[in-house]
Amino acid sequence: MTFSQNILIWYAQNKRTLPWRRTRDPYKIWLSEIMLQQTRVVQGTPYYLKFVANFPTVYDLAKASEEQVLKLWQGLGYYSRARNLHATAKMVVEEYEGEFPKTYKELLKLKGVGDYTASAIASICFDEPQPVVDGNVYRVLARYFGIDTPINSTEGLRYFKELARKIMNADNIRDYNQGIMEFGAIQCAPKKPNCLSCPLNESCVALQKNTIDKLPVKLNKTKVRKRYFNYLVPLIDSENREKRTLLKRRKGKGIWQNLWEFPLLESDDEISLEKVLSGLSEVLELHDSPEVTPFNEKLIVHKLSHQHLHTRFWLIKTDTKLEGSIPVAEVEDYAVPVLIADFIKTAKISYF
Repeated sequence: MTFSQNILIWYAQNKRTLPWRRTRDPYKIWLSEIMLQQTRVVQGTPYYLKFVANFPTVYDLAKASEEQVLKLWQGLGYYSRARNLHATAKMVVEEYEGEFPKTYKELLKLKGVGDYTASAIASICFDEPQPVVDGNVYRVLARYFGIDTPINSTEGLRYFKELARKIMNADNIRDYNQGIMEFGAIQCAPKKPNCLSCPLNESCVALQKNTIDKLPVKLNKTKVRKRYFNYLVPLIDSENREKRTLLKRRKGKGIWQNLWEFPLLESDDEISLEKVLSGLSEVLELHDSPEVTPFNEKLIVHKLSHQHLHTRFWLIKTDTKLEGSIPVAEVEDYAVPVLIADFIKTAKISYF
């Protein structure tokens, strides 16, 4: 029995019931694939269901504001995916009259759609024999064939794609592609793969050579940058005793573009109350001497792929009527990074 036949049989017996598996609608397949990039199925599924409920068609998504899209995406991370999602929906409506391209080559022209996503949509929706190669597939192929070529090297990208094409089941590409990804997620998992009951264990090179935990190989190209964020959270007492605060929109092309956050004082290292007081004027135009207290004594370390944000929230009690301030009750309506959302949820109990 061939490799692909084993995968198809395993998939028929073990596949999970997932909402996007009941459709060939390219809009919904595209939505699920974009969401599941760098996101586990259990985390991504509720977001998929929310998006489908709020934007049942690509026209609905195209008509939405970026603010609506980012708010629904809040917590999934990698927000460029959400912005690309929105831009692509508009592109499909405006340039393709609401119909997704039906071929791999045409799908590649869409913003945010690369080799993997184009292959997935083309094969799952239109039965085009294009192999998918995602993290799960890399792992299965590297272990089964005993390949130690780094998966993120130029040579590795080319080699694994060619190998995936060579062994794929072109006649049932839809189930095969979903099957090999599912196999990598469940059977040949990153940690503690179930090798004893694996239908491929008799011919798996990594199992025979005891190199399961060493494959796949990945070059460590990412140097993690340390950043120190000091969020200044104004708590403004208004005349009607309704507390107000201030959010600002992040600009530029860095992390969290177009999301909202409290005024930020970034520093080179952890800073004291005295340094916060001396740096207040750089961020806020206050006309009084505010009461400043740290909300969290210990720095919160928020880990992103390329940087770790060492964060402290400072509560700024002031009488200054800041331009653009909003009622504290409205902060939850804004699209914010999960770091800010967690603070709002916690702080609301004690201060808001």
